[in-house]
This record gives sequence, C-alpha cells and structure tokens, in this order.
Amino acid sequence: MGVYATVTIILLLPFVAKMTEIPPGCKIRITSRGLEMLKYETQKFVEQELGNITMPEMHGKEGRFQYSITDVKITELNLTADLSFQPTAGLLFEVHNSSITISFQRRILYWFFYDEGPINASAEGVNIHTALDLAKDELGRLKISNVTCDASIAKMRAKFGGTLGRVYDFVATFLTTGMRFILNQQICPALNHAALVLINQLLETIPVRAEVDKYVGIDYSLLTDPVVTGTSLDMDFRGMFYNLQNEKDTLVNYAVNPIVREYDRMIYLALSEYFFDSGLYSYFKGGVFRMHISNDRMPKDLEMLLRTTYFGAIMMLNPALMEAPISLELEVTSAPTSTIKTSGASVAVHSGVRVLALPPGKAPVQLSSMTMESKFNAKVSMRGKRLSIHLDLRRFKIFSNQSALESLALIPLQAPLKTMLQITVVPLINNYTKRGVRIPLPDGIDFIEEVVEYHNGYIIVGANLHFRSGLRELIERKQAGETDNSD
Repeated sequence: MGVYATVTIILLLPFVAKMTEIPPGCKIRITSRGLEMLKYETQKFVEQELGNITMPEMHGKEGRFQYSITDVKITELNLTADLSFQPTAGLLFEVHNSSITISFQRRILYWFFYDEGPINASAEGVNIHTALDLAKDELGRLKISNVTCDASIAKMRAKFGGTLGRVYDFVATFLTTGMRFILNQQICPALNHAALVLINQLLETIPVRAEVDKYVGIDYSLLTDPVVTGTSLDMDFRGMFYNLQNEKDTLVNYAVNPIVREYDRMIYLALSEYFFDSGLYSYFKGGVFRMHISNDRMPKDLEMLLRTTYFGAIMMLNPALMEAPISLELEVTSAPTSTIKTSGASVAVHSGVRVLALPPGKAPVQLSSMTMESKFNAKVSMRGKRLSIHLDLRRFKIFSNQSALESLALIPLQAPLKTMLQITVVPLINNYTKRGVRIPLPDGIDFIEEVVEYHNGYIIVGANLHFRSGLRELIERKQAGETDNSD
C-alpha cells in the first residue's frame, strides 16, 4: 500500500467511525434546575445515612481516671450541602462547615469517686467532598461506577455535667479527640455504600430492555457514557422497540439525531421519528394491525351500502348470499411510518380491505378487495413517566385493486368508511395507546408541567420533576421487591 493510500485511510477513519455510530432514538437532559431538586433529596438521604452510623464503645484509663463511653448516637445533623455537575465525570456532592451533634453515656471512676450520665458532643467544621463518576455498565444501564470521598472534622467539643463535671473537664479533650477520629473514619464508608449499593439499586429500576405488552418490548440501553458539562447531564438511549417473537428483526435507524438546546426546565426528553417508527414496525411484524368488522361492530347503514354496492357481484357469485351478513377485513400491508414536523406529528398507514359475505355455517366469500390509504394526526402527551399518543383521522382514500372503473364505483363508500374508522377503529386504537410506554426514569420520579414541542424529525418534552417520596423510601421499596404503582 502506498503512502498516499495510507494517509487517505487515516484521514477517513474519523468519518467512517462517525458513520457507524448509532444515533439515539431517545435522549434525556437533566439541567441545573433538575439538579437543584435532586440536591434537596440527596441532602435528606445523606443525613439519613450519616444518622445511621454506628460508633464503637470506648473504654480506657488515663492516669487516675477510668472511663467507659457507651450508647453513642448521632442526634442531629446541620449540613450545608451542594450538588453540582462535575464535567466529563459525573456529580459532585459537597458539605461545607457543618456540624454533627452526638450523645453518649459516660461512666467515670476517679480515685474513689464514681460518676455517670449523658454527654452531648458537637463535631464542628465538618467538610465532605464526594465525587460520583457516572457510566454505563455492560448492559447499557446507568450506574455510579466510582466514588471518591474525603471527609474532615475541624474540632469536637463536649460538655460534662454532674458532680465531677468541673473536676474532669480536661478529660473532654482526650475523649473528643478519639471520637472525632472514629467519626471521621465512618463518614466516607457510609457514603460509599450509599452511592455504590443503595443509589445503584434505585438506578436499576430504570428500564433497559423490558416488555411493553405481549407483543413488543423496548430497549433503553445507553449508547455511550453520560456526557456531563457544567450545566447539564445528557444521556443517549437506543430508544428502540422490538417484536417479542423475533427480537433480532428490528428497524434500522436512519432518523435525525435529536438536538436539545434548552436549559430552562428541570428535564428534557427528546424522541426521534425512529422511536415511533420502530414501535410501528414491531407491532406490524407482530401481526397486530389486523381487524375484522362484522355483526354488532358493523354499522347497519354501512352494511346496507356495501350490500348495494356489491349487489352485482353477489348475484353473479351466488344469489343465496343476499341475506348473508357483510363484513370487512382490514390488514395493514406495510409498517406505518411517522412524520414529525414543526407543525405536528402524523402517521401514514397503508391497508388492504376485503369485503366478505358470511354465509351461516360456510366459509366467508370474498366480494371485493381494495386498498386504503389513511393519514392520522398524532398528539404526543406525557403523564407521570408514561408517553402516550392520541390519533385523529385526517385523510382517507380508497381505491380498487381490480380496476379504475371499480375505483370510481367506490367513491360513495369513502364517507361511510371514513366514519366507520372514526367511530369504530380509531377509538379502539386510542384506548389501547392511552396507557402509553414508560420512559427511562427511576421509580418514584415523575414528569410534571410538561410541554411538548415539535421539531423537524423529533419531538422534545420539557418538564419539571416530582419525587413521590424520598430516596430512602424509594430504595426501601426496591429492596422489598415492590414495583412502581404509577406504571
């Protein structure tokens, strides 16, 4: 290989790598406003975890003093905390110049004098620096991959009371020095466990690859590690539906990469056309888009019109079919496709329609077949953490598969068939889709005050966040095996 060819290949490598990147079907951005709410919940959680620290008893002898310190408890925490983005890494939780109050029982023997009672000690100048690295694991799940923690306590004070309080106040320095050392050694292990074990358990409630219903599942695996800047945390998810009967038969993503530019709300969810198209494709492959309309579901005026339209065909086939019920079989012939523009979203559907006579006790008899092209307006909405779609029929057209002449004869059927779709088929679809599909958020956290914006090729849902309970309660429910009732 020549030098020129080698240089050309090297120059093209970045472009080839970019072409092989999988564009996300779903993106989520958490902004500084969202982090502010998370800071409040994180501080409560940290206070609960530090409040559960257990400290060992202390026994010893100092000169003529013998002492025993037992029943050590943290009774109060006054933390001044901050949670911020740590660019390229994750999150930074810091506590500055805070205090921790501790109570314990003393037993002290000095010469022949014995004294016991409670002591309150205060750890002051508490500073904690905890860096949380965020990454995707081998399954594509978001996790805290590493914790770097540093804690320090500037001083600790204790006030002795009781009979010999003034006599042995000087022992306080000795005791508090040991207690400050022990407490300082307990803080980081407690926070490491809270992050790497407890918070990661909560992150496990984010769906990665899960069933939506008995037909399809959805893949929310992260494509890359989160991208963290000073003002946001951005996550790219695959955002792809798949057919449960053949999980490898998926749609290739050629959609545009959603671009989120906003920072005003706590969280932004961006979904490309691929997100919706992969769902439509998977349902189509699962054979869901088939419907048989007959008997009580067939409007009587439409049945009469069909009988009149196909009177000649019935007489030619078998005059005895005149009294047989008429039915319609609708089947989508290719995967529906979505189109998202600044004016809104729509779904295009191509279907085959068969007109059948249903003689009692005999096989159905086909009277005709036609092609139906329809276009639906699609309104996207969010509730909690479920995304749903409401469809309205906008455009409808039928034509014959046999001849142009028969297509002209079908013109009188246009309006009745459109009405039938609007009052029979569309409500069934909307009733099915109103439950929606869950988006990749942990249990107990919901969208509120949502605003949906339509862009060319994708939608963006901007919202604020609501915690239905504290982090500790959410984690305890996860440990107990409880699921999110909002789903």
